[in-house]
Amino acid sequence: MTLLTGWISPSALRMLGLALLHFVWQGAALAALAYVVLALCRKASTRYAVAVVTLAVMLVSPVATLLIFRAQVASPASSLSSRGEVPPPVASAVAVLPFKATSHSPSQLQFSGYYLLLVEAWFAGVVLLSIRSIGGFVLLQRIRRRESAGLSDSVLEICLELQDRMGISRMVRYCQSLQLEAPVVLGWLRPVVLLPISAITGLSQAQLEAVIAHELAHIRRYDAFVNLFQVAVETLLFYHPAVWWIGKRIRAEREHCCDDAAVAICGSAVTYARALARLAEMKPSPQLAMALNGSPLVDRVARLLGSARDARALRAANLSAGVFCLSVALLAGTASVSTAHKLHAQTPPSAPAAPALASAPSRPAPPAMTRDGAILVRPTEPATDPAAPAAPAIAMASPATPVVTPAPYAQPALAPQANPQQPKQSYIDSLKDVGLTDLTVDELISLKIQGVTADYVRSMKELGIKSDPDELVGMKIQGVTPEYVKEMRAATGQNLDADSLIGMKIQGVSPDYVKQMHDLGLKTDADDLVGMKIQGVTPQYVKEMRDLGLKADTDDLIAMKIQGVTPDYVKQTRAATGENLDSDTLISMKIQGVTPAYLKELKDAGFKVDTEEAIAAKIQGITPEFIATARKHGFKDLTLDKLIALKQSGVLEPEN
Repeated sequence: MTLLTGWISPSALRMLGLALLHFVWQGAALAALAYVVLALCRKASTRYAVAVVTLAVMLVSPVATLLIFRAQVASPASSLSSRGEVPPPVASAVAVLPFKATSHSPSQLQFSGYYLLLVEAWFAGVVLLSIRSIGGFVLLQRIRRRESAGLSDSVLEICLELQDRMGISRMVRYCQSLQLEAPVVLGWLRPVVLLPISAITGLSQAQLEAVIAHELAHIRRYDAFVNLFQVAVETLLFYHPAVWWIGKRIRAEREHCCDDAAVAICGSAVTYARALARLAEMKPSPQLAMALNGSPLVDRVARLLGSARDARALRAANLSAGVFCLSVALLAGTASVSTAHKLHAQTPPSAPAAPALASAPSRPAPPAMTRDGAILVRPTEPATDPAAPAAPAIAMASPATPVVTPAPYAQPALAPQANPQQPKQSYIDSLKDVGLTDLTVDELISLKIQGVTADYVRSMKELGIKSDPDELVGMKIQGVTPEYVKEMRAATGQNLDADSLIGMKIQGVSPDYVKQMHDLGLKTDADDLVGMKIQGVTPQYVKEMRDLGLKADTDDLIAMKIQGVTPDYVKQTRAATGENLDSDTLISMKIQGVTPAYLKELKDAGFKVDTEEAIAAKIQGITPEFIATARKHGFKDLTLDKLIALKQSGVLEPEN
C-alpha cells in the first residue's frame, strides 16, 4: 500500500474505494436493466445500441459516485467559509487544527485499511490487464506489417466493387494473409482487410463476396473504435462480471449486424451460412481484431437460416428474470448507501471547537490565519506593569472544562524564540520559499510523511525538473535522488522528466544497465528501457542475439522475449532450415508453434521447405500423420500446396 498512499491522499483513496464498492450494485442494476430491454428488442442493431449505451453508463457510474463523494466532503468547508465561522483564539503558542484534521477511532482506521487494500488490488488488476492489452496492440502491429502480400487482380476487383456498393469512401487496404486462418479487419484510421489463403481458395465466388462484405460492414460501422472502447472499460472495471457479460453481448450483436449487412449485399442467407460453416473450425483471431469467426458461429448460422429458438417463448422468462435481478440489485444498493452514510456519520465534518483558555491580562495578539483554515496564535506580550505578577501562559482547566486532545498530523507548535527578530521557519513556509504554494492539507501531509523537504525540492528544481506535489512524493517514495537524476541523464543523454525517472526507478533501470545497452549499440529512450526491463531483456540476452548475427532493435528484442525466442531456439531453427533467419521470421515461427522438431519431421517425410512454407503448413495442420495418410491413398509427387489443398477439401477425413 505504500505506493498508492504516497501518490494519492488517504481521503481520496477512501473515496475511490467506496466508488468501486458502490459499482458492485450499480453494475448489477445496469446489467439487469439492460437484460430486460434487450429481451424486448427484436432488431440486432437496436440491441447493439442498447448494449453499447449500457457499457458507457457503467463507465460513468463510478466516476459520478466519486464526484458525489468529493462534493460531500468539500461541502462542510464551503459552508463554514460562507458563514465566516472561525474557532476562538487562544493565548498560547498552539495551532488550532482545521476541520479536516480530526482524530479517528480504531474502527475507522480498520475500515480505511480495507479501502486501501481494495484500491491496491484494483490497481494491480488494471495494470495486469493493461499489459495484456498492450501486448495485443503490439501483436496486431506486427501482423499488419508482415501481411504485405498483395491479392490477385480478380479478388482485388471483387473487393473494390463491394466497397463501392457499400458506399465506403475510406482508404482500405486488401492483403493476403499467411498468419491467420479467418478474415479479419485490422486498424482504426487506416483499416486493412486480411483474407487468408483458405478463404480465397476454399470458398466459391459468391461465398467470398459475402465474407468480404461482412468485413467491410465492420469498417462502415466503425466497429474497431467501439471494440477499443470495450477493451478500455473491461480493463478498468474488470472485477465486475456484468461488464464482461455486456461486452460479450456487444460482440455477438456486432457480428449479427454485420451478418445482416453481408446477406443484404450478397442476397442469399444460405450462401453466407455455408461460408460461415466452412470457417467454423478455424482458430480465433486476436481480441482487438474484427474477425469473421469471432462470435459463436452455430448461433449465427441458425439465426441466418431462421432455425433459431423462438424468442417469444423465452421473452416472458427473460423479462421476469431481469426484473428480479434489477430488484435485488436495487435492494443491495439501498443497503450499501445506508452503510456508507453510517460510516460517514462516524467522522464529523469539523473538529470540535477548542475551549477558551485563560490568558494573561495583556491583550492577546490577533490570530494569524493559514490558508487551510488553521489559526496560528502568536505568544502574548508580557505585562507592562513590572509590579504585577507574571500571568501564566495557560490556566489550568477546571474539572468541568473538556480537555482537547491534539489530532494526528497537527501543525507543530511554534515555541517562543529567544530572538524575536529571527524566528524559526515552519515547514509550510519552507515549501513556499521553493515555490510550493496553495497546497491542500492532504498534499501537505503526504509531503511531510514521505520526507519531502525544501532542500529536496530545491535540488530537483536546480536540475530542471518541474514537478507537482504528487510527482515529488512519487520520486521520494521510489528513492529518486538528485544523484540518480544526474547519473541517469548522463547515461541516457536525455533530459528525463519526473514520470520517466519514476518509471525507470520502479523497474530497476540503473545507469549501469543503460550503459551496457548503449555499449551493445542500442539506441534507447526511457520507454524502451522500461519496456526491456519489464520483459527481462538483459544485456546478456542482447549480446547472445548479436553474436548470432541478429540485428534487432528494441521492439524486436522485446517481442522476441515475449514470445520466448531464446538463443537455443535460434540455433536449432537455423540448423533445421539452413537459413539465416531474421527476428520477424523467428517471431512468426514462434507464434505459430513451428519448432525445430516440427521442421525435422517435415524433412524426414521428404519435404525440404523454407520458413514461410513451414509456417503455412503449421497453420493448415499438416502433420507427419496426415502426410502418411495421404501417401497411403496412393498420392505421389505430393507438394506442400497439394497437401494444403487436400487438408482444406477434407477428402481424407473420415465420413460420419
